[in-house]
Amino acid sequence: FWGHLNLLKGGIVFSDVVTTVSPTYAREVCTPEFGWGLEAVLANRGADFVGILNGVDTQEWNPATDPHLPQNYSADNWSEGKATCKSKLQSRFGLHTDPRAPLFSMVSRLTDQKGLDLIAAKLPELLNDGAQVAFLGTGEQRYESFVKEAAAHHPQQVAATVGFDDSLAHQLEAGADMFLMPSKFEPCGLNQQYSMRYGTPPIVHAVGGLADSVLDPSRATGLGCKATGFVFDRYDAGAFLDKSREALRTYRDRDAWNQIVVSGMRRDCSWRASALRYLEQYERALARH
Repeated sequence: FWGHLNLLKGGIVFSDVVTTVSPTYAREVCTPEFGWGLEAVLANRGADFVGILNGVDTQEWNPATDPHLPQNYSADNWSEGKATCKSKLQSRFGLHTDPRAPLFSMVSRLTDQKGLDLIAAKLPELLNDGAQVAFLGTGEQRYESFVKEAAAHHPQQVAATVGFDDSLAHQLEAGADMFLMPSKFEPCGLNQQYSMRYGTPPIVHAVGGLADSVLDPSRATGLGCKATGFVFDRYDAGAFLDKSREALRTYRDRDAWNQIVVSGMRRDCSWRASALRYLEQYERALARH
């Protein structure tokens, strides 16, 4: 490998099948931007390099049975349950308790990779639009300071918990109206799938597993295709803000919003389909021997 030893390259070259965690990421790592010098090696595997989207634990992440929530709910009766979860979350954080105020949440490492640079650039505009934002996570010092200072300056609109709290993570998924996940790169991602399952449409950058799991209204045009969130293509702050504002406009159109919420909640995020695809790849590999 350019005069050096690379054991990962050896594994890629001599494996029967190579997998990664989403179809889009499999294409991305065959480019110089994402391949880190291995793009040609991966591209050379052709059809033997396969991306399979991760599933989620549908028992741990189930709003109908989640013990962390103040009220459980399902796709059939989500409105009242989410309203209770939102009210409790607003009260816990000292946010203005207004059921009409759109509440964004973010559960993440606080780093550039997760899109914190975009959020930091456009948070003032979102707050001016009447949004509330609740953060949970740890990461780079500058972003930990940013979320804490934003909460201090806007106590009725911004909340920040710097640390890890599994119970609060569940409550943020359930109590928010929208989930922020504008990652710069994301091989698969799980939180966007949790949020759809909890009736909290995610706002994501069209990259990796985010592009594979979230369907934007502009692309929900085929028979049976129903939007499950909001996706922006270009990684910059303006595109992020435009898509967030589209989500806010849709939030005020209750019929359109309800359809997106229910479509996301009914999407199959389990390991069932993914496991079958892995089984297919193992069978392909065995057939060669």
